[in-house]
Amino acid sequence: MKIIVTGGAGYKGVKLTKALLEKNFKVTVLDNFMYGFEPFLHLAENKNLTVIKQDIRNKIEGIGKFDVVFHLAGLSGFPACSANPSSAHLINVEATKSLVDSLSKDQLVIYASTTSFYGKSGDKCTEETIVDPVSHYGKTKYLAEQITMQKENAISLRFATVFGFSPKMRMDLMVNDFTYKALKEGLVVLFDSYAKRTFIHIDDAISAYIFAMENSSKMKGGIFNAGGNTMNFSKLEIAEAVKKQINYTIIDSEVKDKDVRHFIIDFSKIKKLGFEPKVTLEEGISEMLRVFQYYDYFTHYKTI
Repeated sequence: MKIIVTGGAGYKGVKLTKALLEKNFKVTVLDNFMYGFEPFLHLAENKNLTVIKQDIRNKIEGIGKFDVVFHLAGLSGFPACSANPSSAHLINVEATKSLVDSLSKDQLVIYASTTSFYGKSGDKCTEETIVDPVSHYGKTKYLAEQITMQKENAISLRFATVFGFSPKMRMDLMVNDFTYKALKEGLVVLFDSYAKRTFIHIDDAISAYIFAMENSSKMKGGIFNAGGNTMNFSKLEIAEAVKKQINYTIIDSEVKDKDVRHFIIDFSKIKKLGFEPKVTLEEGISEMLRVFQYYDYFTHYKTI
């Protein structure tokens, strides 16, 4: 089986690539390596790995030879998409359309979607809930999902907010950000501390991708919230979970967060097929605290 991972050097991509190689798949990674090659170096010597250094907006030569396409490439998160709305649309929407249009009906595409476009309903959201994206990021991801799901051999995984350590770290994700600031700065300022989100450890997210590939006969044509029903937390609950492992100051600000998402998610649909996350919030925080004590240079990731 031949597999391509777009965005294969990113936060989730580098760990998905590693997991697929460990299963002895032949893997091609397409990435523009805009943040450098270093987080990917530990995989470079694997004989089953091929690397294409290319922007996802450009035509992918030979795309038809792959059995499975994991589409992770894109501009991720509220800050990056808000700062570059036109680029976000080109990368997240137009490039996805070009990719999907180039695939045959037999090729399986697994799309890295998000729960972010459920918005601020405050309700428990299923895959049938009417979406209400409150950010440009959410809007572009929803449009890209709609485009992808026009292909019958497609699966969309709407991921909860991912957390945990990766060789290509993202410090704009809530649990990662709170843990880093608690350790390095001794202070976290909360905006809209009541707001609830759902979370999934990065290793469980990788397991969800592989689960979808291995269960594609049951999942193709479907949209699935990817996470676990025990991982719905408010911002304050996240901050307090970090504080149980390292003492620091929490300030509850009256200033409103520009990213106003507030919801909880129902993951029953994917659970019925046999997928359930394993890594707890506490385990993920502990893991990052161990690693972050050696990584002072993570400071520069805050603006990504």
